[in-house]
Amino acid sequence: MSTTTAQRATSATGAVNAGYRTLWRWHFYAGLFVMPFLVVLAVTGTLYCFQPQIEPLLYPHRLIVEPQATTPRLTEDALLAKARAAMPADARAVTAPIASAPDRSTEFIFRLADGEKQSVYLNPYSGEVLGTLSVERRFMQVDRMLHRKLLLGKPGELLMELAACWTLVMIGTGVALWWPREKTTARAALVPRFWLQGRALWKNLHAVMGIWLALGALIFVLSGLPWTGSWGKQFKALATAANLGAPPGSWGGLPLRSALPGVRADKHAGTADTNAGMKSDHAAHQANMDSMPGMVMDDLPLPLTPWAVGNTPVPQSADANAAQALPLERIVALVASLGVQSGYDIVLPASATGVYTVSYFPADPKDERTLYIDQYSGTVLKDIRYGDYGTVSKAVSYGTSLHMGRYFGVANQILCAAISLGLAGMAVTGCVMWWKRRPQRSLGAPSRERAAPPMRGWKTGLVLLGIVFPLMGATLLAVWLADRTIFGRATRQAA
Repeated sequence: MSTTTAQRATSATGAVNAGYRTLWRWHFYAGLFVMPFLVVLAVTGTLYCFQPQIEPLLYPHRLIVEPQATTPRLTEDALLAKARAAMPADARAVTAPIASAPDRSTEFIFRLADGEKQSVYLNPYSGEVLGTLSVERRFMQVDRMLHRKLLLGKPGELLMELAACWTLVMIGTGVALWWPREKTTARAALVPRFWLQGRALWKNLHAVMGIWLALGALIFVLSGLPWTGSWGKQFKALATAANLGAPPGSWGGLPLRSALPGVRADKHAGTADTNAGMKSDHAAHQANMDSMPGMVMDDLPLPLTPWAVGNTPVPQSADANAAQALPLERIVALVASLGVQSGYDIVLPASATGVYTVSYFPADPKDERTLYIDQYSGTVLKDIRYGDYGTVSKAVSYGTSLHMGRYFGVANQILCAAISLGLAGMAVTGCVMWWKRRPQRSLGAPSRERAAPPMRGWKTGLVLLGIVFPLMGATLLAVWLADRTIFGRATRQAA
């Protein structure tokens, strides 16, 4: 009787734990690949999240000025003239960040003859030039490029995208492995047991941290993927095609050129196709990468652009050589009259047909705004707001704001930092666990089960994941083949 009971208990335990080692095996492979990238993402993401607090500490003499209650600020055009005088003659002003904080300097971004972009900082009260900074080499930009591309260009961008996709596998299998089963209570799964020792303690800390961080990590991954260079672009195109992404006209179909001053607008109105045919009208500007026909928002010299408008074609002003372009001060006043007071960027016209492009990318996505203003007449050619976005773009906008720690202030920054650093801790504890159990001269992958269950749900999920993320699908297939051919022999023997 006791023997039968024991056999039944063993059978029941085996049934409950069926598939455990298979899940562990995939969790191991995912973690082995993701761990180094996860540490980089966590550290760089945490630093970038606190950019508003860190940059003034790094560059106080350029960014911070003494507020002057009795001295009026100089006009934007006067400050721009002083900035131009401080730069080489062949440098060209491309962007004017507009900020009204009384203790902040005024910044203008110039493109040098060699293509490098450089920021010039001035005291808005006296016009004194406070210094310059390379846009590409300033600390936070380097940190951002590490976060997105490992400073390796396109290959690095694909690697980081792949790491994000494999993090989904790591999260799913990790939660499944530690989900309460048999006599395990929810308390045991959620509360660390610090009295354990050795590898058992590391395993417990790793698992409990993983359960707590799973939801935050999932949100991080899903909110970051739309910005990736491969899948993100395809996703944006698909969302737009389904009328769920960019606002109407972002991919053509709306007038993209204003009228000549004094001439009827309908005579010179055009579409995206007309825009492409106007190249002969301003061939002298073809070499200017900031004013070529067919430019979209992502091509402009902006630090950040709302995801929804990244593919929006930039309109053009009327090509009127006799007309006088409006001064920057007039554009700032116009934008203020439209409800945007501070914290936005203006891309300056780079040619006779260029426009003033205003990009407002605040913490609250509902306030996002993109404006295109004719440089001669001040006519607003387009005014794209959050309400014009499709359903997907609205969701991405909120995800981005949460991902960057901007949506609900310092509390959002602290939450993002806790999740990021927690994920780095997961990578460290996972590495320690692997090192403690790793056999010499072996990868140390968990052994394969002798009679693994079908696990059709998991297999279907992985296939779907591979279809949605094709780059990941290719690597899933590669790992599966390697597991069967290269690592399979040793693990079968160990089993």
